[in-house]
Amino acid sequence: MDLSAIIAERMSRIDSSGIRKVFDLASRLKDPVNLSIGQPDFDVPEPIKASAMHAIETGRNKYTVTQGIPELREAVLKYEKRLTGIKHNDVLITGGVSGGILLAFMAMLNPGDKVAIPDPYFVMYKHLCRLLGGEPLYVDTYPDFRLTAERLEQAGAAEAKLLILNSPANPTGALIGEKEMRRITSWADKNDVFVLSDEIYRTFTYDGGCPSPASFTEKVLLLNGFSKSCAITGWRLGYAVGPEPLIEQMTKLQQFSFVCAPSIAQYAGVVALSMSSELHMRAYQAKRDILYEGLKRSFRLNRPEGAFYAFVEAPGGDGEAFCRRAIEHSVLVIPGSVFSERNTHFRVSFAADDSVIDAGVDILCSLV
Repeated sequence: MDLSAIIAERMSRIDSSGIRKVFDLASRLKDPVNLSIGQPDFDVPEPIKASAMHAIETGRNKYTVTQGIPELREAVLKYEKRLTGIKHNDVLITGGVSGGILLAFMAMLNPGDKVAIPDPYFVMYKHLCRLLGGEPLYVDTYPDFRLTAERLEQAGAAEAKLLILNSPANPTGALIGEKEMRRITSWADKNDVFVLSDEIYRTFTYDGGCPSPASFTEKVLLLNGFSKSCAITGWRLGYAVGPEPLIEQMTKLQQFSFVCAPSIAQYAGVVALSMSSELHMRAYQAKRDILYEGLKRSFRLNRPEGAFYAFVEAPGGDGEAFCRRAIEHSVLVIPGSVFSERNTHFRVSFAADDSVIDAGVDILCSLV
């Protein structure tokens, strides 16, 4: 039997993650300088650990209701109403923001539906859209990575059913200010384009506020989670807040797929929402400054305003070739082509110890 015949045709619409390919290339390196990882380098705060262990010890290890435990949903709604003023009251606890994106796409996209995706983009947006038969409509934001209403209009994004916003953004660290967010949401309302807002990096904002589109429009699904702010990437805990009909359909899908988010993580999430991330945010602001000040001597790059990434122009304009050279010199960075329709940049993560950032900067600058 030809086992390739059992693979669904839809799988040909997506490619293996370019990040995985980088790790395959680097697998033979001993102690590389790792500036590729998109997860915090600090440990889980002790109160969050304690709440998870308490949940285990008190027998809260079984399935929860599909939509998530009431305590966490109530805490999420209170938290988001305070920070964003979101008008919706329906909450679904998801298996990370990634799980929320999949459920949202499955609930909203029909084959042929266009999805406006600012380029550069988080890799998952493009591939899940294509997997489900949607058509990515890329909105070019080079060279400053600023999404504007004018760029949406120029790209023909008014034809899209859905607009993906990610602010602060992976991989660029760019964020959308209040004035432009108002203009973008007004544009979306006028053109009847629904907004999916991925706000997983909202905690890491360094140079001013980071407004949510949920503050300005009701045609929005807000996705957020605990992976980055609490360093619990492996616990897979996120949430969606949005219109009741959409949350209802996403909950139905979760019932027949993920079943529920991990139970012990949900109980820990209640505690996590009450904790401040200010110290971690300030530490990462300092890391941002170390990376930016070091790289700008030799590279063209924009100063990241949030998240923990810089998107750097590659010497010679070939991001993949430069990343191969960096790996040969034991520095792990990610080609920009993983996150873009262009191959001109590379992504650097500063979610690392300061000494690792310093070493990586020195080696990268030596390669120019």
